[in-house]
Amino acid sequence: MSLPPIHVSTLSQWTGGQDWRLTLAHDRPAHLLIWITRGQGRLLLNGTRRGVGTNNAISVPPHTLFALDLGRQSMGQVVVIPDGTDVRLPTGPRQLRLRDNTAISELAALFEVAQREVSHPRPLSQDAMDAHVALMSVWLRRQIAEPEHLPLAMNAAARLSAAFCARVVDHHREGLSMADHAAALDVTPTHLTRACKAATGKTAADLLTERVLYAARVALIETTVPVQDVARHLGFGSAAYFTRFMQQHTGQTPTALRRSAGPEGNTLRRQN
Repeated sequence: MSLPPIHVSTLSQWTGGQDWRLTLAHDRPAHLLIWITRGQGRLLLNGTRRGVGTNNAISVPPHTLFALDLGRQSMGQVVVIPDGTDVRLPTGPRQLRLRDNTAISELAALFEVAQREVSHPRPLSQDAMDAHVALMSVWLRRQIAEPEHLPLAMNAAARLSAAFCARVVDHHREGLSMADHAAALDVTPTHLTRACKAATGKTAADLLTERVLYAARVALIETTVPVQDVARHLGFGSAAYFTRFMQQHTGQTPTALRRSAGPEGNTLRRQN
């Protein structure tokens, strides 16, 4: 089966102007390279929350829990690289705070030429895109090797938070509670909650809720799967419980949320 093409866009184009697609803790099936060109905010990555700002490059491997909450005036670009391509990419999540003007100019130029291929497609455009992204990968791996970009050691709370985030990615559709995850990690729910709060500013229950909520919103907006089947797929005991969950966190019933998607939901459903 052929892989989907590499995609380059601005962050606002990528999310369709819907902030929840970035701000809720979630994971993606593709590798992401996010380049912040203006503004600042907060990044959840590898079980830790940290500040993010202009000239930050963020590498998010497939199936890595993350969230990005940027200010209204912030801008950025993203490359979506399908898992399984020949492009060599870092296996771990990384955030690079760039200060070297040469490195910044190099990445800006790579994004600019890739965006030009998107805006003005020509024959062999996807081949050209593959080559540009391969150069981005070289740039990224060179930067990661620089001494100033060596990752900081993680304390015990951050390590536990990262382990919990990995479990959330793998098991968020199974209806497991935060206490179930704590038991699997051989810690008490209280200890897990404190560790996640210290590392991310959110409780373990918050992170689990956000991942389930993200999956629910995507299923309701991007598919025509009946609500009761979405509820069952996400581990809810009943459609009524799922409806209460969605009303609590979005202010809308699942049916109303699906209806409010309007043309965007119809377009996305046609693409699936």
